[in-house]
Amino acid sequence: MKEYSGKFPVKKMAKCLNVSKSRYYKWVKAKPSDRKKQNIDLFDMIQKIFKINKRRYGSPRIHKDLKESGYRCGHNRVSRIMRENGLIARQKRKFTVTTDSKHDFPVSSNLLNRQFEVKKRNKVWVSDITYISTLTGWLYLCVVIDLFSRKIVGWSMGSRITAELTKGALLMAVMQRKPAKGLIFHSDRGSQYASQEFRKVLKQNKMIQSMSRKGNCWDNACAESFFSTLKMEEVFHQTYKTQDEARNSIFEYIAVYYNRQRRHSTIGYMCPDEYELKMGLSQKIA
Repeated sequence: MKEYSGKFPVKKMAKCLNVSKSRYYKWVKAKPSDRKKQNIDLFDMIQKIFKINKRRYGSPRIHKDLKESGYRCGHNRVSRIMRENGLIARQKRKFTVTTDSKHDFPVSSNLLNRQFEVKKRNKVWVSDITYISTLTGWLYLCVVIDLFSRKIVGWSMGSRITAELTKGALLMAVMQRKPAKGLIFHSDRGSQYASQEFRKVLKQNKMIQSMSRKGNCWDNACAESFFSTLKMEEVFHQTYKTQDEARNSIFEYIAVYYNRQRRHSTIGYMCPDEYELKMGLSQKIA
């Protein structure tokens, strides 16, 4: 009634809706309760965080942001306000795995064996390849993830899915992290990882190769999970006209957002950089 009070007489609207005209005016004059005022303020903050993160955050991550900002509220309250106001985080789609395991290269044993919790950085890296659709053809992305912090420590993009792609991501990771001897490098059985060219780089850097069992995507679940998140939060909401456009978008997502800002549930809802800083300091103290 209040919304249409400028268009239609209040008396007629009250009669149509079978409500008291005096009760309506009493409601209009009534001051909002403290709880309602808090909910209005809370919604403004939730909406701001939601927009800053480009609709990528659901209620758990938004609740964490609010707590760190000093705002005291329960997760259920945040979830309810988001639901009532139609703030729905981007949804996951089915993820398709493509691995070229039909080759004559030697295959390494599965040393990781789904032990995804790692206590120190540069002890276990996982890697995988995915594809990004552009109007000028497929763009392939290879990433290297440190299981300690789930940080993307190396990546490479190209229009062909070759050993050069995986080698480029590995070399970037080595240059940035300078790992000690004995690091376990885990991937699927794809020819790009099993090739002599790629194994040579692993050997030069004194790494131990580990590979998933045949046809078992869960053996590399962390890498699969990152690609699912990347596509849900960024790729599926874009139409890339060129491969360069896709490269820029993915670079911004990984380097600026994912590693430095995005809260990860596995590491206590911290971003990878924050987690490494905090855990690195605590290890030095210990």
